[in-house]
Amino acid sequence: MKSAVVVFPGSNRDRDMLVALEKISGRKPVAVWHADTDIPPVDLIVLPGGFSYGDYLRSGAIAAREPIMRTIIERAAAGVPVLGVCNGFQILCEVGLLPGVLMRNASLRFVCKEIHLRVETTNSIFTSLYKKGDVIRCPVAHGDGNYRADEATLARLKGEDRIVFRYVDAGGQTTDAANPNGSLDAIAGILNQRRNVLGMMPHPENLIEPLHGGTDGRKLFESLVASLEAVA
Repeated sequence: MKSAVVVFPGSNRDRDMLVALEKISGRKPVAVWHADTDIPPVDLIVLPGGFSYGDYLRSGAIAAREPIMRTIIERAAAGVPVLGVCNGFQILCEVGLLPGVLMRNASLRFVCKEIHLRVETTNSIFTSLYKKGDVIRCPVAHGDGNYRADEATLARLKGEDRIVFRYVDAGGQTTDAANPNGSLDAIAGILNQRRNVLGMMPHPENLIEPLHGGTDGRKLFESLVASLEAVA
């Protein structure tokens, strides 16, 4: 699986993502600078976490207007998978590849801790190796992760099986206490209509090996490798 990680001023999880992709795919990813206008032919494009442009205006708003995003929109339209994690999710919403917005956490505080997610669908190249209903651990680190969308958009996401992860407690139940940012319907990750673009706030790249304290995030990358190599 050939992959590329796009780096913006203020990205701080790009190295983590590059390492995770190389460890799991066995191939060294390409780091692409935000001012570039092209991306080499790859099987996967990743927008990593961080604070592009210091989260000025809105989180991801400036990065969404970078030249490289036009290429990413074109590749996504052609079917190339795109993964946006944390700030990457914010950018994908800002550029219109995913619906809704990521607003300030309901607590108005930055949240950095480990949480639990429930896998809501395995009908995606990102989650094919999980089981529906699996409860996994995953770190979060954000101040603007409160997912919001109008009623019609939420109905579409539900009706089209496009909600990928929800925040839950260790027992798999959605509760206010288990929702770290107040997201609508406890949403932690969603797909586009074509199902080749995933945005999620938690950081699976930071829980892929025992030295991280667990491997619950590893199956997301293994799912991608298995799915993309199967069609190569």
